[in-house]
Amino acid sequence: MKHEISAGIILYNIIHNERHFLILNYPGGHWDFVKGKMESNETPRQTAIREMEEETGIIDIEFIDEFKEEISYTFFIKKEQIDKKVIFFLAETNSTQVRLSHEHLDFLWLRFDDAMEKITYQNAKTILTKADNILDN
Repeated sequence: MKHEISAGIILYNIIHNERHFLILNYPGGHWDFVKGKMESNETPRQTAIREMEEETGIIDIEFIDEFKEEISYTFFIKKEQIDKKVIFFLAETNSTQVRLSHEHLDFLWLRFDDAMEKITYQNAKTILTKADNILDN
């Protein structure tokens, strides 16, 4: 069994006075947030910043310090079990332009309700709900 740690960001911006969240379409067909594997010399926050720039081209982000959430799940690659932990941060950007990397097929900026409908996995929906609640308070 292999263990992996990734970090990512739930990114939002304000478009026409409404909060919109960025979600990405992964080649496997699911919709989720920016995330990627930590490198040995990185903190989770450094990983999240690097992945945001690599996957979207967005560099102007401001973290919401009250938010840091973890999810864990298991998957298999060639019959090898991989236990994965993902640490998510919440951040705001003024950008709306996204330059997708080769790792993704598409992106959307969506209001909370629309993002909840589009996001594939329940653990991502739970994280988004927590993020939205922090921003509402």
